[in-house]
Amino acid sequence: MNEQDFAELAAGHALHALSPEDEREYLAALAAHPEWAELVATDAAIAVALADTVADATPPIGVRSALLAQIADLPQDVAAPVHVSTEPASDTATIQAVARRNWTRGLLALAASSVLLLGLGFGAVLLGQQLNRPASVIALEQIEAAPDAQSASVSLEDGGDATAHWSGSLGKAVLVSDGLPTIADDQDFELWFVREGTAISAGVFDADDGNATAVLTGEMHAGDVIAVTVEQAGGSPSGGPTTDPIVTIPTA
Repeated sequence: MNEQDFAELAAGHALHALSPEDEREYLAALAAHPEWAELVATDAAIAVALADTVADATPPIGVRSALLAQIADLPQDVAAPVHVSTEPASDTATIQAVARRNWTRGLLALAASSVLLLGLGFGAVLLGQQLNRPASVIALEQIEAAPDAQSASVSLEDGGDATAHWSGSLGKAVLVSDGLPTIADDQDFELWFVREGTAISAGVFDADDGNATAVLTGEMHAGDVIAVTVEQAGGSPSGGPTTDPIVTIPTA
C-alpha cells in the first residue's frame, strides 16, 4: 500500500465510514508505517472541526441541499462503488475499494470546504452588520464604555423624554429621544451645543415616530448645554436657532 492509498483509508476512518475489512487494512498499514500518523492527525482534526461547527451553528436553509447536490455531481465511477467488469472478481473488488476510498476522501475534503465557506459566509454577514451600523450607535457605545460616561434626561411637553449621553474625554455626545413632536416634511430637528451663551450647530436629524438616536457633530466641551430646535429642512439658514428649543439638557 502506498501513502495515497493510506490517505484514502485515513479519511474514511476519520468519518467512521470504513468497512470492517478496510478498517483492518487501515490499522495494519498504520502499524507498518508510523510515519503516516500525521495524515491521521490531520483528518481527525478536520472531523472534529466539522463536528464542532455543526454543534455551534445552524446552517442556513439550502446549505444541506447544496452540499448534497455537490456530492451527487461527483463522477459516477467515483461516487458509487458499483462496477461491472469482465475482470476477475478479485480485481473488481480492488477497483471498487479504491473507488470507495477516493469518494470517501473527496467527501471529507468537500465537507471541510463547505464548512470553511459557511464560516466565511457567517463572518461576512457579521462584518457587514458591524460596518453598516449607524454612526450614532457606534458613538453611543464608545461613550458608554468611557470611564467618564455621563447622562441626563428631561421630559418633553408631549409626554416623551430625551436623554443626553456624553463623555468629556472623548468630546462626544449622543441624544436618545422618545416622543418627539411631529413636524412638517419641510422641517428638521437641529442639535446645538450652547456654549457660554452661544449656540453652535451640531447637525440635523429626523425622527421615526418620534424616536431618534442622533450623534452631535463637532467636539463637545465641558459644561455645554445640549439643545434641540425645529428648523427648516437642512438646518437654520442663519447659523443660529430660529425657534425656541424643545429640548434643553445641561451637562454641568
